[in-house]
Amino acid sequence: MHNKGLIYIYRSIGQMSNGTVAIPSNGDGRVGKRIENYTAFWQKDMTKEDKVDTENRLDNYTEVVNGYYDGATELYEYGWSRSFHFSRFYKGEAFAASLARHEHYLASQMVLRPGMRVLDVGCGVGGPAREISRFADVHVVGLNNNDFQIQRARKYTKEAGLEGQVEFVKGDFMKLSEQFGPNSFDAVYAIEATVHAPTWEGVYGEIFKVLKPGGVFGVYEWCMTDSWDPSIKSHKELAHEIEFGNGIPEMRPIHLARAAIKNVGFELLHEEDLADRPDEVPWYYPLEGDVRKAQTAWDYFTVWRMSWSGKLVTHNFMRFAEFLGFLPKGTWEVGESLKVAGDALVKGGQTKLFTPMYLVVAKKPESS
Repeated sequence: MHNKGLIYIYRSIGQMSNGTVAIPSNGDGRVGKRIENYTAFWQKDMTKEDKVDTENRLDNYTEVVNGYYDGATELYEYGWSRSFHFSRFYKGEAFAASLARHEHYLASQMVLRPGMRVLDVGCGVGGPAREISRFADVHVVGLNNNDFQIQRARKYTKEAGLEGQVEFVKGDFMKLSEQFGPNSFDAVYAIEATVHAPTWEGVYGEIFKVLKPGGVFGVYEWCMTDSWDPSIKSHKELAHEIEFGNGIPEMRPIHLARAAIKNVGFELLHEEDLADRPDEVPWYYPLEGDVRKAQTAWDYFTVWRMSWSGKLVTHNFMRFAEFLGFLPKGTWEVGESLKVAGDALVKGGQTKLFTPMYLVVAKKPESS
């Protein structure tokens, strides 16, 4: 690993929630004890989660999200791909092809056209940005608040020869208008990213501001479905497990996402929970870890990594690598949270209490 011997330096300049700022060393973008502190935002016993815990995560959402992705990014790339999202499958469809089709479908629903300037809100390491830029021949600006991911996104984009078509900037999606100014983009999309925002009205409102009048916003949103009832103990615990395993301050139901889109001024053009379609192969099948369900021979390894034996190998390796100093402290614990995530997401999919693909396509009115 390139971060061997990572040294954490803290200085009391520029206040964070704990009164200090972590200064990154070794140039990889990961900072301080953010990874190590990630799990402290949750109760060890999910049944003891309270409103004050949620409020603390919402108040410190940048630390929650960055702590998670500092630790989880390389695990995502190893265990999943460079496109950090789910997708629908048809029988016999390869894993990578399904991810690309999911991205193409969003671009098509938004009617992206050549030459458009498009913002990717919460771009990860840039997998969807590169794919959509090629597919729709648009210029994509990827926004991310995580330095580690931005460095990797730029590296992969340079390797793909797309530096002139895809760029990445650091920024807070709750302050888009401050960074870009009003009416700056022809279109904006977000793929499983805005769930990390402290409020949907806040992030959707910022997206509304930076869109040009008549511009289109497309999103695949993570939501609890309308079947989810927070007064039911098992439902509430499921939501907390999804939060903990995925760096999410608070999971919220679909109806609040729909209301937020309308409340900030968008015209709702299309909405659908794609996970509710009667697909023969469910979106969560790779997480089940059953190699018998792999749709192509190439996908056996991807599915195996999610199996009990695959997770055993990966997590024991991480523990050993962290002990030797090849991985930052806290990486193993974040990896353990991913195990919780996998089980919770499968359960949420099977019970139809959770969806990672509530699709919304909305328009900023021409008169705005």
